[in-house]
Amino acid sequence: MIAKHAEQKGNNLRALHPLLSVTDLNVRFATEEGEVTAMNALTFTVEQGETLGIVGESGSGKSQTAFALMGLLAANGQASGSARFMGHEILNLPEKSLNRLRAKEIAMIFQDPMTSLNPYMRVGEQLMEVLMFHQGCSRSEAFDGAVNMLDAVRMPEARQRMKMYPHEFSGGMRQRVMIAMALLCQPKLLIADEPTTALDVTVQAQMMMLLADLKREFNTSIIMITHDLGVVAGICDKVLVMYAGRTMEYGSARDVFYRPSHPYSVGLLNAVPRLDVSDETLATIPGNPPNLLHLPQGCPFLPRCPYAMERCKEVPALTSFDAGRMRACFRAVEEVL
Repeated sequence: MIAKHAEQKGNNLRALHPLLSVTDLNVRFATEEGEVTAMNALTFTVEQGETLGIVGESGSGKSQTAFALMGLLAANGQASGSARFMGHEILNLPEKSLNRLRAKEIAMIFQDPMTSLNPYMRVGEQLMEVLMFHQGCSRSEAFDGAVNMLDAVRMPEARQRMKMYPHEFSGGMRQRVMIAMALLCQPKLLIADEPTTALDVTVQAQMMMLLADLKREFNTSIIMITHDLGVVAGICDKVLVMYAGRTMEYGSARDVFYRPSHPYSVGLLNAVPRLDVSDETLATIPGNPPNLLHLPQGCPFLPRCPYAMERCKEVPALTSFDAGRMRACFRAVEEVL
C-alpha cells in the first residue's frame, strides 16, 4: 500500500512538472582577458521519454549546457539561473548531492570515448564500479548486470569483452561501452555530448539506431548535443538552436526542419549536403562565430546575417510566435523562409 502510494505520488509529480525545466541559465567564466559569457538566459524543457537536440557551431555553448547541469564546469566557471529536475533544483548542488544524482538519475555520454575510459582498468571493472557505487551491488551482481547491459547495447561476445582494456576495442565498441555505462542505473535523463563525432558514418548510424531503441526500451529522456543535423532529424522530438551562448530558435524537430524561422537555422540547414540537388557548390554561412569576449552589439548573429537591418543592433528577445515555438529575431517569419 505504501509503495503504491509512493508510486502514485511520483506519477503526480511527473504530471505537474516536466522531467527537466531549465530557466534563464547563464554560464560565465573568469579569465585573464576578462569575463566570458558562454551561455545567456537559456530556457528549455525536457519531458519524460522525449529527446531534445541542441545544435549549433563549435563554441556556441552546447557542451557547457551539459557541464552546468552535471556540475562539471571548470573551476573558473559559474552557473546561475534555474534547472529543476523532477521538480527539484539541481543547479549548483553540493558535490555530495550531485554524486547521488549523477549516473543514478542523470547520466552523460562524453564526446571522446577513448579519453573517457580509464586505459589502466579493464572495461568490466569500470562498468561494475558504477553498479557497486550507486546501487550497492555485490561484485557478482555487478558483473552480471554489466554483461546484461553490454548485451543490451549489442556488444558481441559481451562476457569475454569484460576482461579487455579500452585500447583493445574499436571506436564504435568503446562508444557502446560508454552508452552501457551511462544506462547501467537506468537513469531518467541521458545527456549525449557529440556521441558520434569520432565515428565513421556507418557506425554513427548504428549508434543512432541503438539510442533510439534504448530510449523506447527504458523510456529514457535524452538531450542530444551535436552539430550534425542528420543526427537530430533521426532521433530528436524538439530542437534548440544555439549561437554565441543564446537561443536562436526552439521548437519541434519537424517545424525547425521544414519551417525554420531564424536566419541562422536556415543557414545551418542550407549547409547540409543533399542528394536531390545537383549543384556542386556547398552553401556556407559567411564569416566566423564571434569572440565571446567581444560580442557584437545587438544580435550576436548580426555580422553574418543576410537579413540584418538597423534594428538588429538591439538584442532581440526570445518570443513565442506559434504553439511550442520560440525565436530571437526581428524579421517576420515569412521573410526568413
